[in-house]
Amino acid sequence: MSAALELTQALIARASVSPQDGGCQALMIERLRAIGFAVEDLRFGPVENFWATRGTDGPVLCFAGHTDVVPAGALDEWASDPFVPAIRGGMLYGRGAADMKSGLAAMITACEAFVARHPDHRGRIAFLITSDEEGPSVDGTRRVVEVLKARGERIDWCLVGEPSSEQVLGDTIKIGRRGSLSGRLTVHGTQGHIAYPQLADNPVHALAPALAELVARTWDRGNEHFQPTSFQVSNISAGTGAPNVIPGELRARFNLRFSTEQSVESLQATVESILRRHGVKHTLEWFVSGYPFLTAPGVMTEALSRVVSAELGVQPKLSTGGGTSDGRFIAPMGAQVIEFGVVNATIHKIDECVRVADIERLERVYYRLLEALLTG
Repeated sequence: MSAALELTQALIARASVSPQDGGCQALMIERLRAIGFAVEDLRFGPVENFWATRGTDGPVLCFAGHTDVVPAGALDEWASDPFVPAIRGGMLYGRGAADMKSGLAAMITACEAFVARHPDHRGRIAFLITSDEEGPSVDGTRRVVEVLKARGERIDWCLVGEPSSEQVLGDTIKIGRRGSLSGRLTVHGTQGHIAYPQLADNPVHALAPALAELVARTWDRGNEHFQPTSFQVSNISAGTGAPNVIPGELRARFNLRFSTEQSVESLQATVESILRRHGVKHTLEWFVSGYPFLTAPGVMTEALSRVVSAELGVQPKLSTGGGTSDGRFIAPMGAQVIEFGVVNATIHKIDECVRVADIERLERVYYRLLEALLTG
């Protein structure tokens, strides 16, 4: 059994449903300290975080990731206990197998092998690990970055070990992510008897034309690196449940995933103008969970692309697709941030799994990236 597979199993066996860490970070810290890393625990509220570094001078290569996982869901639907790692048919099953405990294990064991061979490597290796990526993302990487920025720390290159691959290991490198802007909309009407609509004001009817326009709108056409901005309603509710009552209020939640073609301000202004034009009486609260970021092709992407091609025989595509990641908090430090990990087909699903062979192959990619950036 490879060191990376063994560590992945040990991490899966530590139940760490967000924001709980379940002892995963203690295991990682023990191994990092054993190879000369200085480790700083940074707990905020219920969230465990740590920042670890090895080396003193030169560029900083940071591995970033999260130990927390999403809930397992219905246990009777799993073929085996989600927190007891199981290997069947060449696949390792367990919650967090792909998202992202195999990535964490590969980072650690790659560093162990690299330090053993290059104890006097140039630059610094860093780890930024949180247990608040799958949750609100308030007391995790966001807070750690605030601490690092306040004392003048820098990160030159950052590899986030999220499961980026789509069909086979290595087919995709994430070089950025779209921004995420959510709205909590309340449409105000007047409740009344459904047989006397002239005495009421139905908020559902009031919103419908505006909502149709928002859904049908072409917000932009994206650009070379980003998909077009999208608008999606995630929840909508109105009424008392009685079939003969016109509701007095409608509540809706929606989200815009936006590219660098847009700004938060431009999106807010457009939504508000459409609601006003349709005469929708409303209040609207806005929430920004991330701004778009992009790592233009350069030292980091070129080095990883070469390593992936040589080690895996795959020519990766560069993508900004998918949801948000903690890379959005690290990129403003001026770092080149990319994401690379195992296949993401089963993440957050029942019977989440990762190909056993891919864990060791991922470790080799991380090892060769360390050599590419921090030797010579």
